[in-house]
Amino acid sequence: MVSAGDFRNGVTFEMDGNVYQIIEFQHVKPGKGAAFVRTKLRNVISGAVTEKTFNPTDKYPTAYVERKDMQYLYNDGDLYYFMDNETYENVPISKSVLGDGFRFVLENMDVKVLSYKGEVFGVEPPNFVELTVTQTDPGFKGDTATNATKPAVLETGAEVKVPLFINEGDKIRIDTRTGEYMERA
Repeated sequence: MVSAGDFRNGVTFEMDGNVYQIIEFQHVKPGKGAAFVRTKLRNVISGAVTEKTFNPTDKYPTAYVERKDMQYLYNDGDLYYFMDNETYENVPISKSVLGDGFRFVLENMDVKVLSYKGEVFGVEPPNFVELTVTQTDPGFKGDTATNATKPAVLETGAEVKVPLFINEGDKIRIDTRTGEYMERA
């Protein structure tokens, strides 16, 4: 059991038959009245984000989310196949579960598969990946007056904004959580 007074970022717990993860929390002690905990919660199954306030003495059962290292193998239509790195068992996962950050994952890349009570609800790619730019317009000298960017297509097919000095064939590092260009690799 976890009490609302012990909430921290990343804590997962069960409430009303759903599993929630705390994104942000704030302990509030007003001058008048009782203290409370203001939180921003994400439903780990559906991905919906809500805000809720709790009494610090409220208690909820802790939810244990399993994070398993698996290797992405290939996709066949809407099914994406992953191999368990320990048992070498292939696991098919539906495209609807993958999430937005999966567009930066190449075949044979290791990812974390998230499950709760044996049901897979998400796939976490590595925080940073290095990918090759396959298509982008050439940058022009003198176009650097501001922090200008241009679109670039990566080897996975994902499109990101990159600085003007990036050319086709360059390897770049991408933050998969935000989908932003970080640096040249």
